[in-house]
Amino acid sequence: MSEVFDVLIVGAGPAGSFAAERLARGGARVALFDGRPEGAAKACGGGVTAKALKAWPHLLKAVGRTVDELDLYAPSGNRLHLKLDEPFAIYSRIAFDSYLRDRARDAGAQVFFEKISASGVEKTEAGWKLRGSNTNESAGSEPGREWFGKLLVGADGASSAIGKKLAGPLPPSDMEVAFGYRTPLPTNGEAPTVVAFLPGWVGYAWAFPRPDHISFGIATTQEAFEHKALDELLWQFMIDYYRQREDPKARLWEDSKEPRAATIEKELKSTAERYAARIPGLAPTSWDKRRTSGEGWALLGDAAGFADPVTGEGIYYALRSAEIFAEAFLEGRLDDYERRWRADFGGELRRASQMRRRFYGNFWGAPFTERMIKFARGHRGIQRVLGDLVAGEQGYVNLKKKLARSALRPL
Repeated sequence: MSEVFDVLIVGAGPAGSFAAERLARGGARVALFDGRPEGAAKACGGGVTAKALKAWPHLLKAVGRTVDELDLYAPSGNRLHLKLDEPFAIYSRIAFDSYLRDRARDAGAQVFFEKISASGVEKTEAGWKLRGSNTNESAGSEPGREWFGKLLVGADGASSAIGKKLAGPLPPSDMEVAFGYRTPLPTNGEAPTVVAFLPGWVGYAWAFPRPDHISFGIATTQEAFEHKALDELLWQFMIDYYRQREDPKARLWEDSKEPRAATIEKELKSTAERYAARIPGLAPTSWDKRRTSGEGWALLGDAAGFADPVTGEGIYYALRSAEIFAEAFLEGRLDDYERRWRADFGGELRRASQMRRRFYGNFWGAPFTERMIKFARGHRGIQRVLGDLVAGEQGYVNLKKKLARSALRPL
């Protein structure tokens, strides 16, 4: 069996599904391939910035949680409580991705629950031929099925098989690591949203409550990744998080050996579900050299390397790259895709890449993240800048200057 489409999109995460919806609404015949096992979620905090929610308000219809308060922790454990002028949202990636995929299907895209590997991709005179691996027959796959299309789109994540085949693999130095656990909500119902910068490490930990569980995780660079030490640090973070629900005086990053901490750890080990993934974090030179499109193909989202090198946040860039790509295709100007995304958000991502070491480096004799939170605890202007940073409205390039200017203004 074979079918012919205008566009074949491999990967049904935010980038692939959003592009499929936009293309289908514009009249294109689209095939969208979701090769993830049923119930498998990407390793991701699931945070969607206020910037994304303002750009696409319908995202709030997905089942999730809106957040207007955030606890930021310095590497020392000092806390800053932020009340956000612009709330962001937290989603289970299973719920969020399913919502976007269903919108694509409802718009007219055909969804196939089929894993497409590099060996199943073949360039033909008329375009592309895809063959499935038949690993998901319970979801409707049929042995021997083939799909043909004029255009091939890779939206299959940071380890994209399509990206490796068409644009070449990203080096380890252009990758970051995210891993964590899904755990039960605290019994007292109090579950604050937390971002904590790591003591002695590049990166941060998070606690993002969702409707039925908490997503804990750590994001760091590939070169800084040491699994055993960071896993121990994450467990300390999780235990301290639950201890603080019972004892507000308990400090973060406190290596407590008290009996209650041991009890919490035992309870978590019996319930926690682990997850892990890689995230793109391109170096400045890679932004200059990386190709995301060519004759009859294009890459979107993580597959193209579109993620913030400082935080690893990629959902906004996944959606925006999909939107830019769909617009270029429907206008018959696909060759303009590369120029458009570089003009839209490419410069900011490249500058963020240049700022990554400075953001996690020293500032006036201490980690910049430590100084940033220390100054903000007593200054509303600096708190507003940090709120804009969380919202996705504040970039990194002028962050230190803006913080300094805010500090000099009267309260």
